[in-house]
Amino acid sequence: MGQLLLFIVVALVIAAIVFGVTVMVSGGDSGLTPVEPDGKAVPLPGDRPLGEEDIIRTKFDTAFRGYRMAQVDQALQRAAYDIGYKGELIGVLEAEVAALREGRIADADVLRRAREAAVAPPPVAEDPMAVVADLPPAGKPDVAARGDRIERR
Repeated sequence: MGQLLLFIVVALVIAAIVFGVTVMVSGGDSGLTPVEPDGKAVPLPGDRPLGEEDIIRTKFDTAFRGYRMAQVDQALQRAAYDIGYKGELIGVLEAEVAALREGRIADADVLRRAREAAVAPPPVAEDPMAVVADLPPAGKPDVAARGDRIERR
C-alpha cells in the first residue's frame, strides 16, 4: 500500500514538471482574451412599433458566458415598452367602442383624437430652437406632453 501511494505521488510530480516545462517552451498561457462582438447582432427597430417578425429576427452577439447582457437588456426594455404602449392603446380603443355603444359621441371623439395624436409621428420643426423651447424643464420628463403615452380619461 505504501509503495502504491509513493508511486502515485512520484507520477504526479513528474506530470507537474512535464506540464511546467511544456508551458515554458510553448510561450506560456495568454489567459482569457476579451471576446469581440461577432457582428451578428440584429437589434429591435426603434423607429416604429414592434411586430412579431421583429422579435423573431432579433439576434444578439455572443460573449464568453452567453449573450451580451447589455443587448438583451435593451431588447427586453424596448419590448416591455412596446407591450405597455399597445396595452394602453387597446384600453383606449375599448373605451372608445364602449362610448360609441352607449351613445357618448363627444367622449368617443375625444378618445379618437387622443389616439390619433399618440400614433401620429411628431411634426418636424423648421427652426431647431423651437423644439428646444418646447422641452420640459430638467428633472422628471413630461411623458404625456411628448405623445409617447396615451392619456386616459
